[in-house]
Amino acid sequence: MKQAKPWLKSLSIGVLASMIVLSGCGSNAKNETGSNSGGSGGEATDKAANLKVMWWGSDARHEATQKALDMYTAINPKVTFAPEYTAWDGYWQKLPTLAASKSLPDIMQMDAAYIQGYVKRGLLADLSDLDLSGIVDEQVIENSKIDGKLYGVPLSYNGMGMVYDKVALEEAGITLPTNNWTWEDFFAYAKEARSKLPQDKYPIDDLRNVWEWYQFYQTAKGLGPIFKDGTTFNLDKDTWFEFNNMYAGFQKDGIVPPADLQLTFKENDPQTDSFGTGRVMLRGASVGSATAIESLLPGGRIGVNSYPIGEAGGGWAQATIFFSISAESKNAAQAKEFVKWFISNPEAGETLGTTRGIPINNAILESLDSSLTAGEQLGKDLLEVAKEKALPFYPAPAGAEDFTATYKSEMEAVMFGKATLEQVYETLVQKGKQAESKLQS
Repeated sequence: MKQAKPWLKSLSIGVLASMIVLSGCGSNAKNETGSNSGGSGGEATDKAANLKVMWWGSDARHEATQKALDMYTAINPKVTFAPEYTAWDGYWQKLPTLAASKSLPDIMQMDAAYIQGYVKRGLLADLSDLDLSGIVDEQVIENSKIDGKLYGVPLSYNGMGMVYDKVALEEAGITLPTNNWTWEDFFAYAKEARSKLPQDKYPIDDLRNVWEWYQFYQTAKGLGPIFKDGTTFNLDKDTWFEFNNMYAGFQKDGIVPPADLQLTFKENDPQTDSFGTGRVMLRGASVGSATAIESLLPGGRIGVNSYPIGEAGGGWAQATIFFSISAESKNAAQAKEFVKWFISNPEAGETLGTTRGIPINNAILESLDSSLTAGEQLGKDLLEVAKEKALPFYPAPAGAEDFTATYKSEMEAVMFGKATLEQVYETLVQKGKQAESKLQS
């Protein structure tokens, strides 16, 4: 996806920054309730179509989406749907099979981690002619483009921030994090907190076995992601050793949990989440996981903060879930009309709520504001703190699975003292170059 950041500035005062402009769009969308209510940016069509639609998600998402499909058919009787939905794993097992057999659905939910691969194979339609002005922020659209073209209509915002137990930190006399803190501030917090916390509690997790955690450090320094442009292997040696030597010291000083304890933690599990069980005071959290996190530590105890930043920024915030249309669809015009309606119609927005995260249409988010649960509000707050200095989302490209798996196992060997950083670095370079060769072939 285009690695641009202007929209972060335009939205820096919050999700509702452009609400004045968008407030008029809701009334227009309300009038789009007749035939062809979505509009496609091209000529409307009243041709009958049965649209195959496929998505992944929770039961709540399934139920809300089915209701929205029924609503659309009620006002556009010639357009019906053949829906299919599953959980995340099942979805990404089935979609490649459909692609191989040239039987992709007309409309498919797409994720930022996979969309480039489907575009590269020519499987997705160019949606650049779809007029989304007044519905999706212009810079969000720009940041979603691949090689200057739009292949997925953004459905929601996502991002990464940090959550901390503000009550526990205040009781221990520890300085609370401030938004847009630097990596140096983050390390200083960890050292101060260690000196004031009981020995069985820890300031931060030891995430050396999570490749993305190191990547946040490298990208914040302006050195780019580990796979630059989704293909070129780009592990900066000096920065990698600097980061991991810092964490080796943290392990020695008890600033992070010992390796055997760290690897028992399971994110968002009430019994084993490091943050939810009170063993670790601060950890990263995605906007999409906010409801689960709030349920672990309810009652207003959770504070939010940005990821640590460097000269280039830090963390990420952008759209990561899209609706794409098959390049082979015989019903592309009707599919475009529906997708536009899906993110612009107020009644649909009310029905869908936050089942896909923070709605991409700010006017719809405003209409939901008073009904947000504590968890949804936490997600909104996380997005707020993440956006101002956020970097683009840099997922591991499809084809780099061996590298990411090796990164995890090798760094766990380091954490247990069974391998040196020098040995692991050489292994990672070998795996990274192998992935690069595969990605560029």
